[in-house]
Amino acid sequence: MRERTRALLAHRHFQRFIIGVILINAATLGLETFPAVVAEYGTLLTVVDHVALYIFTAELAAKLYAERAAFARDPWNLFDTLIVAVAFASTNGGLSVLRALRILRVLRLLSVVPSLRRVVSALLRAMPGMSSIVVLLSLVLYVAAVMATKLYGQTAPDRFGSLPTSLFTLYQTMTGDDWGNIAREVMSRHPTAWIFFTIFILVCTFVVLNLFLAVVVSAMDEENAEERAALEDTSAHIMEDTRAHTQQILNELAELRKEVAELRGLREPAPSPGMKKARGKRSRSA
Repeated sequence: MRERTRALLAHRHFQRFIIGVILINAATLGLETFPAVVAEYGTLLTVVDHVALYIFTAELAAKLYAERAAFARDPWNLFDTLIVAVAFASTNGGLSVLRALRILRVLRLLSVVPSLRRVVSALLRAMPGMSSIVVLLSLVLYVAAVMATKLYGQTAPDRFGSLPTSLFTLYQTMTGDDWGNIAREVMSRHPTAWIFFTIFILVCTFVVLNLFLAVVVSAMDEENAEERAALEDTSAHIMEDTRAHTQQILNELAELRKEVAELRGLREPAPSPGMKKARGKRSRSA
């Protein structure tokens, strides 16, 4: 029974069914943000929401039954359990914050869709490298904020009057949000300020932020390489098993041929003395 349940959970049609339930549930949660729709179809939306939650719960129960102790060793199973638990808390709770957490059920797509799962795995793999880049970016921002506060604090106190304000302004500049107006406001009193902003943007935006992309892409390549290696190992094992099975079949066929030949030899009658004499006369006349 457990093998059948495991096979059902891994079947592609069942996976597509779960994806469809997640998407329908996401659509109903989005429709609940429209008061006119809720006023007319509120009961139907609530029923669909509860049915989706019960389906997710039944799926988790089936996984727990099929995998038993291995269920807790899979991080994706724990992730799904957390999402469903939050969904139950938001359904039973009266707070608007808890009700808003129901949309977290859409995140179950991360565990159901293999391509999204690979992306998340690559991001988690890239976290150590990204942490180093975050430290580097923080150092650059801190140094630039101290310099900007001392250089342009009196010129633009609303933007560089204090260290926290300078940090926020430089972060806004790094993201490209309205940095031109910020630079012009400072350059009205300090014409050479363009050098500071140019160096800051080059270092933060075009160097440090691109390092994030490089780390993530590298992690994606490693994830794909491991997946290809796993597929090649699986294919090699399948080929070896197929060859061994084929060789076993050939050996059995050879044994059967030997047995058939032996049976035929036993069934053929021995030649009588008269037949031997007739064969001798024919050979002499020839």
